[in-house]
Amino acid sequence: MATTRKIEIFSAGCAVCEDTVALINRIACPSCEVEILDMHKPDVAKKAKRYGVRSVPAVVVDGKLADCCAGRGPDEGQLRAAGIGTPL
Repeated sequence: MATTRKIEIFSAGCAVCEDTVALINRIACPSCEVEILDMHKPDVAKKAKRYGVRSVPAVVVDGKLADCCAGRGPDEGQLRAAGIGTPL
């Protein structure tokens, strides 16, 4: 049984990312081990990709992308449906 919960916050340093860091720090309990990861670093970006991170901020809890952070990010099909790539 684990004695700590590992929380990884993938951040690009933007205002929304900083708000997420503040939120996690505010609600984290003594069992929470919080790590902030800089997406500008290539090794961090690779790690984020392995977790399925498609946009930031993103939060991973014990090696699993949090439901609130899954499925976001650009989607080619939706962008094309909005008209991108289609001449006017």
